[in-house]
Amino acid sequence: MSEDGQQAGGGNAGQKKQKPDRFEKARLDKLDKIVEMGLDPFGQRFDDHLSLSEARAKVPAESGETGPTVRVAGRIMNRRKAGKLRFYVIKDQTETIQLLFSRGDLSEEQWTLMGHLDLGDLIGIDGVAWRTDSGEPSVKVEHLTVLCKSLTQPPEKYHGLEDEETKLRQRYKDLIYGDGVLENMLKRSSIIDSVRQTLRGHRFHEVETPVLHAIAGGAAARPFITHHNTLDMELYLRIALELHLKRLMVGGIERVFEIGRVFRNEGVDKTHNPEFTMIEIYQAYGDYRSMMDLTEQIVVDAAKAVSDSTVLPWGDDGDTIDLTPPWPRKTYGELFAEHAGCDMQDSQAVAAKAKSLGIETEGSHPDVIINEVFEATVEDHLQGPVFVTDYPASICPLTKRKQDDPNIAERFELFVKGMELANAYTELNDPRLQEDLFQTQLAGMSDEDSMAKMDHDFIRALKVGMPPAGGLGIGIDRLVMLLTNSHRISDVIFFPLLRHENPPA
Repeated sequence: MSEDGQQAGGGNAGQKKQKPDRFEKARLDKLDKIVEMGLDPFGQRFDDHLSLSEARAKVPAESGETGPTVRVAGRIMNRRKAGKLRFYVIKDQTETIQLLFSRGDLSEEQWTLMGHLDLGDLIGIDGVAWRTDSGEPSVKVEHLTVLCKSLTQPPEKYHGLEDEETKLRQRYKDLIYGDGVLENMLKRSSIIDSVRQTLRGHRFHEVETPVLHAIAGGAAARPFITHHNTLDMELYLRIALELHLKRLMVGGIERVFEIGRVFRNEGVDKTHNPEFTMIEIYQAYGDYRSMMDLTEQIVVDAAKAVSDSTVLPWGDDGDTIDLTPPWPRKTYGELFAEHAGCDMQDSQAVAAKAKSLGIETEGSHPDVIINEVFEATVEDHLQGPVFVTDYPASICPLTKRKQDDPNIAERFELFVKGMELANAYTELNDPRLQEDLFQTQLAGMSDEDSMAKMDHDFIRALKVGMPPAGGLGIGIDRLVMLLTNSHRISDVIFFPLLRHENPPA
């Protein structure tokens, strides 16, 4: 069994300490020999080293030429022997580079120290930039420093980490040895930086609002519940950022956004994780059309931050996502008629369609049935990017109605490859209507639940006066999925939620 398999079940407190396997024992023996040489096998600070991409830039263009001295650091990924020469490859977060150890260039102590190295060790190198006769960017080693002795055997060279649960549970190994994993995760940072830059360019202010809420509001979702001992009160991990950001608009911050973690005590699948990252954006004196323009620019700018083109690969069969603006805008009603095959205002036809799809209609609001039919028949066809606009008003309790049709809400959702990426409204700022809609939404709950869910302070804030505004929410994890050709949300979250590795007895 590989070391990965042997270690997959260990680590719970209270378990008997495992004896090292033969791989770890061999590494511990080498660690002891490093200590006997008077060296620290876990290293010290190593200042002024270049990233490997910077070091490669200093390598001469012509084969066989030497360049300036360089200092680099990285993890050993590969090695081979050639007589009195040793070739190693190290990797950092930017690149890889080849190292040349020559017996004639190193002291006896340094050559011996090199013999105590293993794949996975972290080392520092002082040497000379050089391009081999075959054209490989390299560093001729003049001095070796051990920075951390790895006690774990790497995955088998040609197969790497194959078990999907091991990849997610031991993400640190996946980042080191998984093909393209580290690069995609670093793209996540570039995408988030781009979103911030776009919004700052439009004079938006970034804020932080509470994660612990006294009321679970701003979305229809099941919250995680906790308890504050000192105040003796139940609190909820936030399910949305919306209501606090709108309070700030009332207070005078006319363009405001927050990128934050949101928590929903619901299912786990390819596009859902109970803890995820959202950005919510509010622009005073705008509407949902303003948010469409802003959404388009945010996504296109983010794509340009990680790619040279707005046409990105999707999947392994040559499919692409073309983000070149402008994006089409289609109404909910016309898409419903096209794909469900009936008018959404024809209640009998909608009920018949729902029945044919196995959707339960008894006791459900007509617009809820319409939306379930929409999800079942339309969303998979929305390869997009496409803005779906003008939703049934009753399923949008925080949204302004169209002036010429109060049954339709000024809302859009952006879909790409059948996945909802963004959701936006012309925000409702009438406190009386908002209170009525909250009451309707809470109808049927117990009195206790209604008191817990009704956000009276938010109504009080609206009575002070919130400017007409457009509001937008974008799922950051899903955006990263699309821009990195990743098909599971767990592939773009560093540490997705997993079941207990060893369930409690």
